[in-house]
Amino acid sequence: MRFNVAIDGPAGAGKSTIAREAARRQHMIYVDTGAMYRAMALFMLRNGIDPSDTESVVKQCALAHITIRYENGEQMVFLNGENVNSYLRTEEVGNATSVVSTIPKVREKMVELQQSLAAENDCIMDGRDIGTCVLPDAGLKVYLTADSTVRARRRYDELKAKGQECDLEKIREDIEERDYRDMHRETSPLRQAPDAVLLDTSSMTVEEVVERLMELCRERRG
Repeated sequence: MRFNVAIDGPAGAGKSTIAREAARRQHMIYVDTGAMYRAMALFMLRNGIDPSDTESVVKQCALAHITIRYENGEQMVFLNGENVNSYLRTEEVGNATSVVSTIPKVREKMVELQQSLAAENDCIMDGRDIGTCVLPDAGLKVYLTADSTVRARRRYDELKAKGQECDLEKIREDIEERDYRDMHRETSPLRQAPDAVLLDTSSMTVEEVVERLMELCRERRG
C-alpha cells in the first residue's frame, strides 16, 4: 500500500511550498496538481480561448497533452512536450486556472493522471479537492489555510522579490474572488474533508508548518 498525503486549501495558503519541502524530507514524490491545471489554463490563453467559454475549452482540452517528470527531485510540467514551469505562476494564468478548473471534462482528465501517480508512488499531493475527490482514502489529509490578508501579503512579497510590479489590494481582491469561485463551483468544490486536520498558517512560519506536517506524517505512518 502506498502512503499518500492529501493537502487542500485556498489560493496562497502555502500548500505548494509546504508540500514540496515535506515531500523532500520524507523522501516522497510531490505532486502539484495546481500546476497541472495552470498548464491547461496556459494552453487556453496561448490559443486565444476564453477560459469562461466552456464549450471551446472542452473542444480544445483534448489537444493539451500535460505530463509530469522529475528532474533532480523537482517536478517539471510539460505541455505538449514543452517545459512550462516558468510560465505557470503569473496572475493571469492563476485567474484563468480558477475558471478552467471548474469544467468537469478538464477535471476528469487531470484526476486520472493524479490517481495514477498516487497509485505508483508514496506522494504528497496538494490542490483544492485532493482529500475529498482525488485521494479520498489518503493516509493523511490536511486542510491548509490562512487569513486572506496574510495570503495576499505573501503573494505580494513573492512577486516583488521577482521584480514584478503589483498592487497588494488587487491581489487580496483576486484571492477572495478565487476563494469564492473555488468554494462554490458545481464540480468538486473546495472544502475541508471531514477527516482532514485543519492547519491555519496565518501566524506560523514555513518551518513551523513543515514540522507540524512531518509530525502528522510520522504519526500516521507509525
